[in-house]
Amino acid sequence: MALAAVSIAATTMVGAAPSSGVAHVDRAAGSQAKPTVVLVHGAWADTSSWAGEVSLLRHAGYSVRAIGNPLQDLTTDAQTVNKFLRTIKGPIVLVGHSYGGSVITNAAQGVGNVKALVYVDAAAPAVGETTAQLSGPTSVLTKGLPADLYDAVPYPNAPPNASALYLKENVFVSKFASNLPRDQAVGLWATQRAATTVAFNTPSKYAAWKSIPSWYFISSGDQIITPASEQEMAHRAGSKVTLYKGGSHLTLVSDPAAVTKVIQSAISSVS
Repeated sequence: MALAAVSIAATTMVGAAPSSGVAHVDRAAGSQAKPTVVLVHGAWADTSSWAGEVSLLRHAGYSVRAIGNPLQDLTTDAQTVNKFLRTIKGPIVLVGHSYGGSVITNAAQGVGNVKALVYVDAAAPAVGETTAQLSGPTSVLTKGLPADLYDAVPYPNAPPNASALYLKENVFVSKFASNLPRDQAVGLWATQRAATTVAFNTPSKYAAWKSIPSWYFISSGDQIITPASEQEMAHRAGSKVTLYKGGSHLTLVSDPAAVTKVIQSAISSVS
């Protein structure tokens, strides 16, 4: 992936200290319908990874939905989300974490009421790129051997040579969720959902960030999709970037208020 470096001037820097939450909706401001926030989780996770953001956004008066991502195949995963988006009336702010970023990049295609994309420690592929290509050369997923990273499990109706992948406990705890308390990280490892090799290796058909404004939340401590790779993707998308000092690939779990503030910035642009 040959991309230009992100401009520091376009980047907001925030610390790793827990944030104080988000402002409430100004219900008197304007007559346009409030956006609905749709949250799409990534690999080795489920909708509960957004629990903090859902609570904060609802408390602030926003309509929000966290929906299940099948983690099976980028094309069909995106179609699943696309069909859900088409049931929503009014503007949408679409948010993706990790592999969920690839999903929203494709799912927003042709849905005219998606007005903003938010990438949270996520992939934002161009047409033809796979999620696996975008982790970055120093990512633990790039440097490690598959046998050391994953427990590979057969699954029904899988294409030839495809597997469902679970992160091994030591990788999940020390790399994926490195800034969480160990007991919490082990609990998340124990309840992870598998993602298939097909999901990671399906080329992206669309690049919705070319036509939809985007925001990018980048944790400097992310070892799964490297900050350098995310900055490159954010730069080519013209995203508004927030660089979070520290964190991990699961900063959305450890500091949901910081992530929510970026989502709220996208909401404000629509409202």
